[in-house]
Amino acid sequence: MNDLELDKLRYPIGHYIAPEKYTSKYINEKIAEIASFPERLKKGVSQLSNKQLDTAYRPDGWTIRQVVHHCADSYINCFSRIKWALTEDTPIIKFYHEELWAEMHDNRTMPIAPTLSLLEGLHFRLAYLMSSLSENDLQKSFIHPANNKEYKIEEIIGTYAWHSNHHLAHVTELKKRKSW
Repeated sequence: MNDLELDKLRYPIGHYIAPEKYTSKYINEKIAEIASFPERLKKGVSQLSNKQLDTAYRPDGWTIRQVVHHCADSYINCFSRIKWALTEDTPIIKFYHEELWAEMHDNRTMPIAPTLSLLEGLHFRLAYLMSSLSENDLQKSFIHPANNKEYKIEEIIGTYAWHSNHHLAHVTELKKRKSW
């Protein structure tokens, strides 16, 4: 498999591209994508067997089970990061090693039903919180220690909507390739 084919498997919807301007229409569309993600993910994985859940979406990639659990890990961090940005003055957030979390026993072996339930509640809270933010709140930010870059909440909303669609595409594209 060449690098281009591998990149297409890794980023089936392409890399995130930020809009030139974060309009209220854009923000509302992205919040809706975040809110609907748990149901879309559940629909994508509900009929998969344990063997299928333990299939990697690409060579040397995570299994579908790991992807589902990663989504919970990631959105738990997202929720905390937004809360910190809203309640502190440009905090430096805690970095986590997502690749190490994905390799932990729970992410490799645990049933996905509890994680899908967690995502339902978590995404409801995220969308509820995001929908309540003022223009001023959307400009609040945090600093990510991995690159020392400042991220505004409006950017985070766009990025995490992409993140939802990105991981859902890992599931749906694998299902297409395998004719599941």
